[in-house]
Amino acid sequence: MQTSYAPPPAPPASRRHGRGFWLIAYLFTVTMASSTLPTPLYPLYQREDGFGALMVTVVFATYAVGVLAALFLGGHISDWVGRRRMLVLGLLVGIVSSATFALSTALPALLAGRLLSGVSVGLITATATAHLADLDGRARPGQGLRRAEVVATAANLGGLGLGPLVSGLLAELTSSPLRVPYVVSVVLLAIGLAALAVVPETVERPDPMPAYRPQRTGVAPEHRSTFVGAATASVVAFAVFGLFTSLAPLVLTTLFDSGSRVMAGLAALLVFGSAAAAQIPLHRVAAHRQLVTGLAVMAVGVVVLVLAVHLAVLALFLAGGALAGAGAGITFKGSMSTVLATAAENRRGESVAALFLSAYVGLTVPVLGLGFAAQSLPVTVALYAFAAVLLLALAFAGWRTVTARAR
Repeated sequence: MQTSYAPPPAPPASRRHGRGFWLIAYLFTVTMASSTLPTPLYPLYQREDGFGALMVTVVFATYAVGVLAALFLGGHISDWVGRRRMLVLGLLVGIVSSATFALSTALPALLAGRLLSGVSVGLITATATAHLADLDGRARPGQGLRRAEVVATAANLGGLGLGPLVSGLLAELTSSPLRVPYVVSVVLLAIGLAALAVVPETVERPDPMPAYRPQRTGVAPEHRSTFVGAATASVVAFAVFGLFTSLAPLVLTTLFDSGSRVMAGLAALLVFGSAAAAQIPLHRVAAHRQLVTGLAVMAVGVVVLVLAVHLAVLALFLAGGALAGAGAGITFKGSMSTVLATAAENRRGESVAALFLSAYVGLTVPVLGLGFAAQSLPVTVALYAFAAVLLLALAFAGWRTVTARAR
């Protein structure tokens, strides 16, 4: 018997939105996976083009620049022009990125491909997350958006972890390791593009259309202390992600004599898979406790990584990566929850954009520093310095979190 206060939508429409929900989850996952395909392949690019660890980090930083530019210039436009239009644009850019990798292995093509990959991710991340929430709300009215949050997290971080594993496997099994993964990527992204034809649009275009402006970033003065703690925590969390998506293959080859592309992919999968899985059981825990827990777990993971490097034990390195990844995932979830809870509704977009800016600074600057250090220092010494900086930043973030809570 239907209730009068919350009539459900017609079953066909509900089923259509439900199917659309999973199709968006698919294309979100494939896009994120495509963005990390080069991770286990960097040693092959280095041998082919003759560049060192520093250039690997520059290539990685190029990707982050693309993400940031797309987030600030186009991440919010789907609220005006519609979700599907922005997803189409993001997928097309992703296809061009993968095609660029497939057609050339030269360094300029690598830089261009990574920049385009970052733009694709920047356009799709915010739009797909919002579209999942829209579709879930219409497919299951009145049941909350917890499923959308969990699926968006799994698609985002899980996709980032799957990409290196897939490309590592394909690199071991094929005779064209620098091309076949990207051909597969083009096919999978094209399937996602075709699937958009049956996904319902959930945004009505405003009339008149608002004047375009880039996404503003900012934090209200009364919340800056809280924001600094959350932002510092995000910087460290993304620095851990950056290590495993840029220099981890070099570390595995140099310190553990493991040139296996599958092992490099498995290391990245452990980090991102742990980051995604660790958020689920703590979904209902207060943001403050998420931050404290994540920072503590991440600190333990970093210490285990240092021990693994010192003892040259590969299994310990993978375990440390899984722990650090879990802590990073919990930390970023707590940071986002903290910012959303403290930001005024009319400034929420600005505050979230400022948090992402901080996070992507963490994704690039520390890893670039590690790349510079590895040019003149032994890899072990560079990693010890990197870990020391991370632990100091974790201590600072923990102190700001505790003092902001007390205040």
